[in-house]
Amino acid sequence: MTIDIHDMMNSIIRSVSRIDYIKPEDIPGIDLYMDQVTTFMESHLASSKRYPDDKILTKTMINNYAKNNLLPSPEKKKYSREHLLLLIFIYYFKSILSINDIQTLLSPITEKYFKSDSEMDLTSVYNEVFSMEKGQIEYLTKDLLSRYKTAQATFQDAPEEDQEFLKLFSFICLLSFDVYMKKMLIEHLIDELRPAPADDKEKKHRK
Repeated sequence: MTIDIHDMMNSIIRSVSRIDYIKPEDIPGIDLYMDQVTTFMESHLASSKRYPDDKILTKTMINNYAKNNLLPSPEKKKYSREHLLLLIFIYYFKSILSINDIQTLLSPITEKYFKSDSEMDLTSVYNEVFSMEKGQIEYLTKDLLSRYKTAQATFQDAPEEDQEFLKLFSFICLLSFDVYMKKMLIEHLIDELRPAPADDKEKKHRK
C-alpha cells in the first residue's frame, strides 16, 4: 500500500479552506416548490458531497422531516426562506444526530423564530450562528495539522513497510475519538433540553 500522506493532507487542507455556507442573501426571496428546493440545495451544497451521485436532500427526506415535526408544513405546497434555513440546519445535523435529537434541538427555534415578526427572526439566528464559520475553519486547519503531526510521531519502531499505513491509522483514530467525544457531549446537552419525565418531577417534589 502506497499512500502519499503529505499530498493527502494538502488536499484535505485545501478542501477545508474552501468550505462555505449558504448565505442568507443567496436564498431566494420568493417561496419555492419542492423541486425548486431540492435543486437549490443541490446546487449550493454540492461541494459537501462525498461521491458525485450522493443526494443532498430528496423529496422523501423533506416529507419525512415534515412528518417528524422537524419542518413546518409548506403553505400551498410552497416553502419559504425560513423553511430553507431550517433545512440547512437539518442537513448539517443529520450526519451526526438522530431525528429525535434534531427535533429536540430545533423545536424551540422553530416555535419562537419561524415566521417571527420581531427583529430576532430565523434569519438573525442563522446569521449569528454562521458568523463563527470563518474562525472555526481556521481553528480546524490548525487542529488538523497538529493531530497529523502527533500521528506521524507514532509507530517509530514498527516495520518500515508498515509505518505509512499505521501512522495513517493513528491519524484516523485521533480524528475519530475527537468526533466520538464531541458527539457524546452534543447528545448530553440535547438531553438536558428535554423535559424531565413525570415520575422524576414527582420525586423532586417529594424531596
